[in-house]
Amino acid sequence: MPLCPPFAPLRENKRNDFCKLAPIMNYIAATKQLMAALACLVIVSSCSTTRKSASKVDGPPPSLSKPAPAKKPEETKTVAKAPFNVPAFAKEVKKSSYNIAFFAPLYLDSVFATSTEIPGRTMPRYVLPGLEFYEGAQIAFDSLKQLGYNLKVTVYDSKGKQSVSNLVRSKALDNTDLIIGAVTNPEMKELSDYAKNREVNFVSATFPNDAGVTDNPFLFLSNSTLKTHLEALQDYVQNAFANKNIVLLRRNTAFESKLAADFKSSYDKMQSSKKSRIRELVWSDATTPEEISAILLTDRTNVLVVTALDEAGAKSLLRKLGTVAATYPIQVFGMPTWDVFKLKDPEFKGLQVYYSTPYFNEKTDAYSRYVNDVFRRTYKARPSDMAYKGFENTFYFVKLLYNNGVYFNAKVADAQKVISNYDFQPVYVKDGDEIPSYFENKNIYIIQKGDSSDVKMNR
Repeated sequence: MPLCPPFAPLRENKRNDFCKLAPIMNYIAATKQLMAALACLVIVSSCSTTRKSASKVDGPPPSLSKPAPAKKPEETKTVAKAPFNVPAFAKEVKKSSYNIAFFAPLYLDSVFATSTEIPGRTMPRYVLPGLEFYEGAQIAFDSLKQLGYNLKVTVYDSKGKQSVSNLVRSKALDNTDLIIGAVTNPEMKELSDYAKNREVNFVSATFPNDAGVTDNPFLFLSNSTLKTHLEALQDYVQNAFANKNIVLLRRNTAFESKLAADFKSSYDKMQSSKKSRIRELVWSDATTPEEISAILLTDRTNVLVVTALDEAGAKSLLRKLGTVAATYPIQVFGMPTWDVFKLKDPEFKGLQVYYSTPYFNEKTDAYSRYVNDVFRRTYKARPSDMAYKGFENTFYFVKLLYNNGVYFNAKVADAQKVISNYDFQPVYVKDGDEIPSYFENKNIYIIQKGDSSDVKMNR
């Protein structure tokens, strides 16, 4: 009989939740062999959790609700021309029920490695991102069920002992209609290979990398690659400033050299009469503010694009820039990792700092308010960004699946917005390719860091 474990986190400030751990203990003890398999079947119509189930709260507010899609018998139709030159996409495969494989890094084997008790009576911090991604997705699954969607969801621990290759060999993933995962390598590449071979769409929800995949039109990247970020930064800085001095600042490493090459390549491809040439400065910890000043101008905005992803390196450069900011008009554009940097120290005062991100939630839209309300009532905690991402990716792609069938790729541009302005576009890695290497979210927000909150600058 399929089992539905309760994956309920114990927050550090919620010690009274410990009494709710007993069902997890019983589940682990009673199903030790299933734990080794690290796959547990979750049937949306009957799943419950140790904490108050999301399925027991009211469904989506009326403004979000749509009439339940009519249940369709399983059917396959063929259209005249295959979208994106992929033969499978010429098929319209619609079913009365869909099977979804959901992957999240739950670390169950690590948490319960020596005992069915959680050390310190709290879930380890490294568990929470994947757990909250699952919890957000569970809210989406419960909401879709209340809208009439007939789904069977199998949840897998991507950081468990049971590898993707073992799941494939055991045919555990057979009959899957859609894969959604918050995964990194090697699971990302393994799931992509499986999705391609089985011709089933796979949504990589959080990994900002294509994992070396160059030939899988069944792969969707929700979290945009760095190359896409650099293209968006190029477009923004070239068009946002009429009179500017654009300087690319990088360190002498193979990684940052590759980022610089991608940024300059996007300049070469850009068709605009307004674009200004890119100047470049290779810097190190030994670089002085005077050396930086030599490439800056006083009569126009100096737009500085910095390729450093690490906080220590980025702040080292920002400190140098802070000493010349009073003399030169400077605007600094950093990488997506800068979203978590804290720049409240006096040495950063006066610097205008921006970063790029494919995900920016002001939490004022109806879906975000709904997730916040349900999450607080269900889990007695505030939802993190991972919870919102779990909800959004699940709600967005399951609706696409249910409304358009297994091969919804040609309809992804018409999908209804949930929280973010997704813009999935086919990516052709090699010139002359006729089949997409994958589909990627090309929508990038440019965000200005603020003292109390960050501000969206575009769209």
